[in-house]
Amino acid sequence: MPNRRRFLQGLSSVPLLGGTAAAAAAGTARRDYFQELGIKPFINAAGTYTTLTASLMLPEVVQAIEFASKRFVRLHEVHDAVGKRIASLIGCEAAMVTAGAASALTLGTAACITGSNREFILRLPDTAGMKNEVIVQKSHRYGYDRAVRNCGTKFVEVETREDLEAAVNERTAMMLFFNANDNVGKIKAAEFVELGKKHKVPTFTDAAADAPPVENLSKYIKMGFDLVTFSGGKGIRGPQSAGLLLGRKDLIEAARLNGPPNSDTIGRGMKVNKEELLGMMVAVEVFLKKDHQAEWRDWERRIKVIADSVASTKSVKTEAFVPEISNAVPHLRITWDEAALNITAREAVKKLREGDPSIELRPGAAKGVEVAVWMLEPGEDRTVAKRIREVLKGA
Repeated sequence: MPNRRRFLQGLSSVPLLGGTAAAAAAGTARRDYFQELGIKPFINAAGTYTTLTASLMLPEVVQAIEFASKRFVRLHEVHDAVGKRIASLIGCEAAMVTAGAASALTLGTAACITGSNREFILRLPDTAGMKNEVIVQKSHRYGYDRAVRNCGTKFVEVETREDLEAAVNERTAMMLFFNANDNVGKIKAAEFVELGKKHKVPTFTDAAADAPPVENLSKYIKMGFDLVTFSGGKGIRGPQSAGLLLGRKDLIEAARLNGPPNSDTIGRGMKVNKEELLGMMVAVEVFLKKDHQAEWRDWERRIKVIADSVASTKSVKTEAFVPEISNAVPHLRITWDEAALNITAREAVKKLREGDPSIELRPGAAKGVEVAVWMLEPGEDRTVAKRIREVLKGA
């Protein structure tokens, strides 16, 4: 054993192959992995989109991940302890960390179907003999409801209160609400919850992109939803592959039974490791404690820097706005007379993306371009301002 220890200690002083003498002296070789792989990073003026790798983890989160990476623990114990801590911080009966909000949708749905029935858990997505209908407003169907259908469910679409009450039957397992579409559905959130309580059907709202504001973490639980999910790697700035499932204790316990690390379950592949569990817990702690008003003022300052930079450009108009629900933080909309400047919004987006540095803007703008400032690193607001001015004036 002493010989092995001396051998390992000796290895720590050997320079890494290919590393410089300076790197070896510092004890580590710094590699630019993205450069090695031919991947070009960009300045994120788009927002927390999964395809753009959402947000950057907080330093405290990275520290928690590093801490967990160096120790063996029993995974069930970490799930239990972290869930209990997060629930106490947010003020809900129970909580669990999931493999993103989509995983939370699957596990929460499974919980509403199977409860703690071991036979049912083993059979999913075969729902023969189980409650398997999910009531959803037609206007709330969206790209992520596949995560609900994975459980072998059948969607029952409704539009009005009367439709919903007529749709409830002995096969109804759950009522699903997509929070971002609250303003387009005829049944608003509070009424949806009230109908769920009336008919004793669990209600589940997907609020994945709805934090900040910080109050939302407890808002929907207080409103009465039985289950709520948030993305962990968007505004909360935890690991991108993590999410939160919050709600009734019995349903969270059932969701745990349907998920990892339990084998032979529909959620077995939705693994959450000890690093993500601790990282998500710390992200929630920091998110709840931060000075949100000061952060908001900084976002407004960034918008002013960018807006001022193009104020003198011919025909350009700027407008600050805050999306009504999802990503409800300050954004900047820039519009111009495309004929006068001889450049379209699509061409401007392309030039910014292909330039150096590469800049991504908020996708899907109805007119002009939209800039999200909340994912910018310090100083990047000035870089974005300079590049947008160059692209518009250069045209």
